Amino acid sequence: MASLAEDLIKFYFSLGLRHGEILTLLNTVDDVVMSMRTLRRLLKRMGLYRRKNQSDPLDVAAFLIDQLDGHKKMYGYKLHHLNCIQAGFVVTQNTVRHLLRFLDPDGVEQRRRNRLQRRRYINSGPNFLWHVDSYDKLKPYGICINGAIDGFSRAIIWLHAYSTNSDPSIIAGYFMEEVEKKRGTPARIRSDFGTENVKIAEMQKFLHWTTTGRDSNNCFIHGSSNHNQRIESWWAYLRTHHAQHWMNLFQELKDNDCFSGDFLDKQLILFSCLNLIENELQEVAHLWNMHSIRHSRNAVAPSGRPLLMYTVPNLFGGQNHLKAVSQEAVAACKDECLQRGPHPCDSTVFELCCIVMSDHFLTPSTTAEEAIQLYLFLRTYILKHI
Repeated sequence: MASLAEDLIKFYFSLGLRHGEILTLLNTVDDVVMSMRTLRRLLKRMGLYRRKNQSDPLDVAAFLIDQLDGHKKMYGYKLHHLNCIQAGFVVTQNTVRHLLRFLDPDGVEQRRRNRLQRRRYINSGPNFLWHVDSYDKLKPYGICINGAIDGFSRAIIWLHAYSTNSDPSIIAGYFMEEVEKKRGTPARIRSDFGTENVKIAEMQKFLHWTTTGRDSNNCFIHGSSNHNQRIESWWAYLRTHHAQHWMNLFQELKDNDCFSGDFLDKQLILFSCLNLIENELQEVAHLWNMHSIRHSRNAVAPSGRPLLMYTVPNLFGGQNHLKAVSQEAVAACKDECLQRGPHPCDSTVFELCCIVMSDHFLTPSTTAEEAIQLYLFLRTYILKHI
């Protein structure tokens, strides 16, 4: 029993626990009841001290240097002290703190100022990297948004709403529309691992191959969404300045049992709202591209209007990286794309809604509130008569 108690004490001591915490665990977890006096006597007999017989500071410094090579460079002195204790060193917090001030002065200063050491975002000019992603906050209601943003200027390259953002041919159509308009393709594209980006990746590699005559593996980058930072950050702006309004309207429909999520309800939402939302997205993108991004002390990207930074990058310390492509290559890619259909929703539902609107002398909506009222009228009429 005594040997077990000593082993437990050694284990808890090596974790860096205080005497009172060791007693608490012994009494409550291990059913070993002892007093503080007994614990201290046992610790003394085993030669376990927190302040006596301290380790050589040079050995501690060597250990800390190894720890500063990895993610532990983000630790403060208290965590580093605990790390030293658990590694078997006998050292005080004050010693560790002074060693860190000598070994890692920049990290100490950043932690003192409560600043994170962020990963640097490197982008040397417009069309060096396009960030592509889909926005799914309105997808439960049938509205699917896809967009791309230039990493250097933060200019919106495209922003569209449609009935799907998971069809690779549709997403590729957005991409090729911009390539044809700009008569070139970016040096790199970044997206997540979604299957909707498969054709963009193939076309980007094909366009680079037709330009350089060799395969380019780094012209398309796959990665997790949290690393696609430019577009992910911009989605927060879109939600604040546009999407949240529609989310509130659609949620109110659900709360009032006026939207069940079935095929008919989604198609009626598309019929009533899709064109309006698409027009609003173009307005949001236009205003964003024309607004002025303020200078930030911690930013690594230039400040100014996205449209100007994209159009005249030399004024902002950048250069255009657009890769010219041939019209034959563009035409070949466009043959593999699908364009958005002429109707915002299912063709049968579209024809039915047009007949109902014609019979009741209704006109297309121009505001979100009118679109919701049109949706409610069409839903009530169709469910009643069909």
